[in-house]
Amino acid sequence: MSAEGQAEKALSAGDYIIHHLQHLQNQPQKGVADFSVVHFDSVVIATLLGVLGCWLLWTVARKATSGVPGRLQAAIEILVEVVDGQAKGIIHNATSRQFVAPLALTVFLWIFLMNAMDLLAVDLLPYLGEEVGHLPSLRVVPTADLSVTMGMSVTVLLICIYYNLKIKGVGGWVHELFTAPFGDKWFLYPVNFLMQIIEFIAKTVSHGMRLFGNMYAGELIFLLIALMGGAFFTAVGIPLAIGHIIAGFAWAVFHILIITLQAFIFMMLTLIYIGQAHDAH
Repeated sequence: MSAEGQAEKALSAGDYIIHHLQHLQNQPQKGVADFSVVHFDSVVIATLLGVLGCWLLWTVARKATSGVPGRLQAAIEILVEVVDGQAKGIIHNATSRQFVAPLALTVFLWIFLMNAMDLLAVDLLPYLGEEVGHLPSLRVVPTADLSVTMGMSVTVLLICIYYNLKIKGVGGWVHELFTAPFGDKWFLYPVNFLMQIIEFIAKTVSHGMRLFGNMYAGELIFLLIALMGGAFFTAVGIPLAIGHIIAGFAWAVFHILIITLQAFIFMMLTLIYIGQAHDAH
């Protein structure tokens, strides 16, 4: 084993968790918000999973038959119908829906695949990255990275601004910013504008933080369960090892629901926010 691997073995429980929460990045972060830092692991893994999701949808569409579908085709067709039904119920503009419905499907599948990386053994890819790629650290769940989830939520915000301008026009949207929600009175313009800005900021921050918080917490729990298995050679090793197996299996099964639910919630909020951009106050 490499020197880094020997150091990994000697880590305390706290150091083990801290090590696994370190990103592969270009430079240390200098503040709470440092836009010069790039998390290479999140960028590469998220990109690869995005390509995988697009390839999966393209392959199923290319091989789709009108007869009895296979399991994968049936699953994708059900997913498409569910997403399209949700899009029709929220966005009534058929032209917009031609873009928004596929966007929502892509968002759901992409986030689901990124969330599903949490189901891999917590030491598997970091160990391979260390031994094969000689990487100092590696995090494999892009949605447990705040920069990824906030980047996606900011993208949704930009799409909402685009549809506000497209549907209402510059004048109509500016008028709405200053007259909603309290009415078209000149002395209420500053209050209305402030409320609108707060709403946009709150929706964007909560959109990204909700996904990040859930996936970050899930990652921490998997690390704690892994520590139980790592205590096999201690005085209480056998009970902890048994607990590791039981807790790991139970949390993995429950986590399947979490990763699916979080992908669905992010998709639905995307549809709702874009749908609100189509509504006039």
